[in-house]
Amino acid sequence: MSKNIVMVGAGVANVNAATKLIDEGYNGKITIIDMGKNPYDRKYSEVMEGFLGAGGWSDGKLTYHTSIGGQLSKYVGEEKAMELFDQVIDNFKRFHPKPEEVQCSNPIAEPDFIKPYFGLRLFPVWHVGTDYLHEIGKNWYDFLVEGGVEFIWETKVTDIDFEYNQVMYMQDEHHEITLFYDELIFGVGKSGIDFGKVLAEKYDLPTEPKPVQIGVRFEAPQKHFQKLIDVSYDFKLYRKFENEGVSLRSFCTNNNAAYVAVEETYGDHSYNGHAKKDESFRNDMTNFGILMEVQGIEKPFEWSRELVGKVQKEATGLFYSPTRKPSSTSEGIDVSAIQIDSLDEVKDAFQGYYKYIEDFIEDMKKVFPTLGDDWGVYVPEIKYLSPEPLVNYKDLSLTKYPNVHFVGDALSARGITVSGAQGTLVAEQLFKKISRKEYLKGEIFNERNDGYVKKGLQEEFNKI
Repeated sequence: MSKNIVMVGAGVANVNAATKLIDEGYNGKITIIDMGKNPYDRKYSEVMEGFLGAGGWSDGKLTYHTSIGGQLSKYVGEEKAMELFDQVIDNFKRFHPKPEEVQCSNPIAEPDFIKPYFGLRLFPVWHVGTDYLHEIGKNWYDFLVEGGVEFIWETKVTDIDFEYNQVMYMQDEHHEITLFYDELIFGVGKSGIDFGKVLAEKYDLPTEPKPVQIGVRFEAPQKHFQKLIDVSYDFKLYRKFENEGVSLRSFCTNNNAAYVAVEETYGDHSYNGHAKKDESFRNDMTNFGILMEVQGIEKPFEWSRELVGKVQKEATGLFYSPTRKPSSTSEGIDVSAIQIDSLDEVKDAFQGYYKYIEDFIEDMKKVFPTLGDDWGVYVPEIKYLSPEPLVNYKDLSLTKYPNVHFVGDALSARGITVSGAQGTLVAEQLFKKISRKEYLKGEIFNERNDGYVKKGLQEEFNKI
């Protein structure tokens, strides 16, 4: 198998893709290019880029349900989607230093006290833990390197030519390198959303517009939410205002050893949450995102970028609380956030949409009556979504360029599990395609020696 597979981005999707290819016995060339660093050199603060991407430097929760994180089941069906999910989870266990600690919580009962105020989604979740993700990354990286994968680190891809199968990147400030590929897997993650948008416009790719997803990271003592945490560690509250084109959801809940983390995207600060498994980090805090999905914004990506810029002060995001100060990280450093005395500037930046978050918090006080003024919000939490390219369901390839495949955030996947599953799917189909072509090549060779090649064999070979 002499094919050259190039992957742009070393996030969860492409790491799982490379793993699947190696496991299947693929012996061609695999090259992965990423702006970040390998897991040995990557710092805890370098959240967005590097081996396993933002997902591999996060809270380490693997949601085990197809309705969360994207539309994988629409491509492959429920049964196949769950099969792909299992492969991703198995990989995380495989490279985990203590796989027996990776347990799945499976809540089944929706408590009555939630129902008057919120919808509640309960899904099975595998919790790996932020602290273990770093060790997993090192073990996983070693496996791929030993398997022959070539990594090009701290390198930004400057352009991709779909017509001539070329990836361009800068070796240094004076020298541009051109890398040729037979198959390309485009998985640039959160920090490359704008690049995907540029390519879609450049090649006039049909796309599906995506809504704005923006909100805050909420933090408070865990005791206030314990009665719900006992039911579901990663609870998801939601509500919809269909007539107003707005829906809200809590997501990425972290408990026990829960810390707010800074993400830097396009030079701006935003916030996410981490959750460690090691009890020595326990702080008895809870944090989760409160995210709004806003429909009908004409240019959602540009609108989101502009809003985020308005809630930056001294090159960082904001923190508001009636009584508290920003918390510290697990390293004992104060979370990078400028404390403000009023939410007025946030409300102005959110252009009237903050009222939905405000109402959400006020109703949480009714559901969790001990929750007083000891809460705080970090602003903003943002999920950038560019228009989603329309892809072939079978292998997530572009119709116009069947050897180009979009995965992960580049295909609007949200979450570790679904991103990894997309990468696994692409790799699975690529291996089948390459194996079939190798088989046909052999059959054609044999028949030529016999003096006659069946027309169908040659046609099929040419199409692959």
